Amino acid sequence: MKYTGPVYRPPYEANSLLLQVTVGCAHNKCTFCSMYRDTAFSVEGIAQVEKDLQEAQAMYPRTKRVFLVNGDAFVLSAKRLKPIAELIHKYLPQVEMISMYASINNIMGKTDEELAELNRLGIGDLWVGVETGLPDALAYLNKGANFEETYQQLERLNRAGISFYYGFMFGAAGKGRGIENAEANAKLINKLKPVGIVPTTLSPNEGTQLEKDIADGRFELASEREVLKEQIKTLELINVANNYMGIHIINSVSFDAQLPQQREWAIQRVENTIEALDEAYLNSVPQRHTI
Repeated sequence: MKYTGPVYRPPYEANSLLLQVTVGCAHNKCTFCSMYRDTAFSVEGIAQVEKDLQEAQAMYPRTKRVFLVNGDAFVLSAKRLKPIAELIHKYLPQVEMISMYASINNIMGKTDEELAELNRLGIGDLWVGVETGLPDALAYLNKGANFEETYQQLERLNRAGISFYYGFMFGAAGKGRGIENAEANAKLINKLKPVGIVPTTLSPNEGTQLEKDIADGRFELASEREVLKEQIKTLELINVANNYMGIHIINSVSFDAQLPQQREWAIQRVENTIEALDEAYLNSVPQRHTI
C-alpha cells in the first residue's frame, strides 16, 4: 500500500482499510490546524489506487470498511469517486462502507444527483469538521464556508441518504463563550441528526494562525473549567438519539456514550473530574496534545 505524506484517521477507523486517494488537504487554511501545512495537495492516480486494492485483496480479502485518505478525500469529484468505489467493490466485495474526511466545500461541489449516486455506491459516514455552531467563531476558524452554507450542505447529505459524523471543538469560541458554543452546537446537532457527534478541544498547534493570535492577545483560550462546563452543557442539551464519540486524546475527559441512555452517566463523569481537580488547574489553560 502506498502512502505519501502524513496520514491521519479518526480513532474509530482503527480497523478500517486505509486507501490513499489524495495527498494533503485541499483547503489547508484553517486557523487552528497544521496537520498538512507542509504537504502539497495532490490526487493519487487511479492506476495506483487499483494497485493498492489488488494488494489489499491479497492481504485483507474480508475487509468490510474502507477509509479514504488524506485530509479531505471527498474533495474528489463524483466522476473520480465513482470509479474508486467501483474498484473497491470489485476487489473487496464484502465492503459495506466507504468513509473519509469531508469539508463543507467538498459537498458544495457535488449535485444532489451525484450525492445520491455516491450513496448508492456505499459512500457514507463522512467525517465533517463543523467545529462550532457560532457564525462568528466559524468565520474566525477559516473553514472555508459560512454558517448558512454549513447547515445547507449537511442537510443535502441527509436528503441524499449519506450518513455523517458532526465534528466540533470545545473551546472553539474562546474564553467566556463555552456555554454559548454548547448551545449553538446542540441546536445544530438536534436539527441535523448526525449519526454521531465527535468532540475534540481547541488547541494552538505550532505554527498556526491561532498560535500567533494567542501570543499577540487577539484570541484567549477557554480555561479548563470552561471547557468542562461546556462539555456538560452540550451533553444536557442534545435531545436526539446519538453516539457521543469523545475518546480523542486531546479531550480532558474522554469517553464514548450513547445518548440519551447514558446522558446522566456521562455528565457525572465530567462533574467528578471537576470535583477532583484543584482550583488553580481549573482556572488555567493546560497544555494539550496537538491534533
